[in-house]
Amino acid sequence: MFEQLFPILFLLVVAAVLAVVMAGASILLGKRTKLGKKGQPYECGIDPVGSTKDPIPVKFYLVAISFIIFDLEVIFLLPYAIVARDLGAYGLLAASVFVLIILIGYIYELGRGALKWG
Repeated sequence: MFEQLFPILFLLVVAAVLAVVMAGASILLGKRTKLGKKGQPYECGIDPVGSTKDPIPVKFYLVAISFIIFDLEVIFLLPYAIVARDLGAYGLLAASVFVLIILIGYIYELGRGALKWG
């Protein structure tokens, strides 16, 4: 059993050591500058307008959450598409229920106006 898990453990240890070494090297060898112009906010060449303390509209969060949900839906449906023939009717039913739940959430989102920008 250890022979099967050793490569994974070795990879985790190497990744952790490499991350610590890189972060440490950046801290020790990195160039330090005083803030001045570099400390000011910059957005696509346009001077910032307003305060950074202004609240962000909830619509941005709703769109982000929608993207994550539909991205996860694709992640779960791709493996199903690969083994759909092996699963038979039960697999089709399970995938249909999954898609139906996501579709109900999408219809609810449309009804609440989460995707309207005007």
